[in-house]
Amino acid sequence: MATTHTRSAARLMMAPSVIALFIWMLVPLALTLWFSTLRYTYYDPLTPFVGLENYTYFLTDPRFISAFQNTLLLVGGVLCITVVGGTLIALLLDQQFFGQSPVRLLVLAPFFVMPTVAALVWKNMMMNPVYGVIAQALAAIGLPPIDWLTNYPLLSIIIIVAWQWLPFATLIFLTSLQSLSEDQKEAAEMDGAKALSIFWYITLPHMKRAITVVILIQTIFLLSIYAEIFVTTGGGVSSSNLPFLIASVITLEGDVGTASAGGIVAVVLANIVSIFLVRLVGKNLEA
Repeated sequence: MATTHTRSAARLMMAPSVIALFIWMLVPLALTLWFSTLRYTYYDPLTPFVGLENYTYFLTDPRFISAFQNTLLLVGGVLCITVVGGTLIALLLDQQFFGQSPVRLLVLAPFFVMPTVAALVWKNMMMNPVYGVIAQALAAIGLPPIDWLTNYPLLSIIIIVAWQWLPFATLIFLTSLQSLSEDQKEAAEMDGAKALSIFWYITLPHMKRAITVVILIQTIFLLSIYAEIFVTTGGGVSSSNLPFLIASVITLEGDVGTASAGGIVAVVLANIVSIFLVRLVGKNLEA
């Protein structure tokens, strides 16, 4: 049992790491807050204090509304595909079949591909309207090719990002399925329950915590998607999310003040989503 002395010693040993982490987070945040109150651009040496003017300009910018909507659609679309698809694939991989181990390894492989590489592969090899795999498949059945990145830019990005994150969801769900007792399924089968009823009333409730954790972790990362948009569509009203809009403001316009205000707005929105998801996770873990 830990004593008061050992607890104090543990806190003392942890203090340097905690202090360093706190400074690592606090200093950039404080500088961003300060820059967001200045008219600070690359093209003007003067940086007068303007208060909340940068926030007003950013929030009333029409690009903010479209970027915010695209962010929600991107996160929601990827979560729907990965949760539903990951559950189905995990159910298939949980069965006994020949070559089970190599198939599991191949299914998990996309998660280890760098985002930039994945975006380039999908842009040039899969979604290219001339020689892409999808265009060739459509041509084989007599259908015209689709210029995905031009006609459906946001949907294309959702597909690319979902392809990357589907293995992660599959791995978590497969681990959850393997911890499910077979006795419950056998008892339900002996009582005459069908496969769909067993999944709905036994398997899915058992996966509830795993699904919640996947949603939480993926949402945190999906709110900061950038590379896939930069490589494929290069931004634009139809595909830019909040991180890409903020990056565009500072790289293309050189407006550090407005970009800093946008960063603070993005942090606030991300924390609101995180608080909601953390509470959701806490309720499921207590259940």
